Amino acid sequence: MHVNKNAELRQIQRNLLITIIIDTPGTILVGLGLYGVFGADGDAFLNILNDQNIAYGAIVLGGAIMIWSFVRVLSLLQKKAKIMREASA
Repeated sequence: MHVNKNAELRQIQRNLLITIIIDTPGTILVGLGLYGVFGADGDAFLNILNDQNIAYGAIVLGGAIMIWSFVRVLSLLQKKAKIMREASA
């Protein structure tokens, strides 16, 4: 039984890493979108960020990715905590 819990913990750690890697582009999109809306003033280093609709779209898409990642990380951490409690009992 102990080996099975270690395998589950390794799988949870792997899923956490994958989720964090997926979250990175979302964070970058939010940052670029915020730069396009508030910092660029029509002179963005990427011309596409001068379009307010695209900047807002980047914020929305990046925010959605970040929210999904947050929910996923929370659920994985809850599973990990449950396994750790069961292992120590």
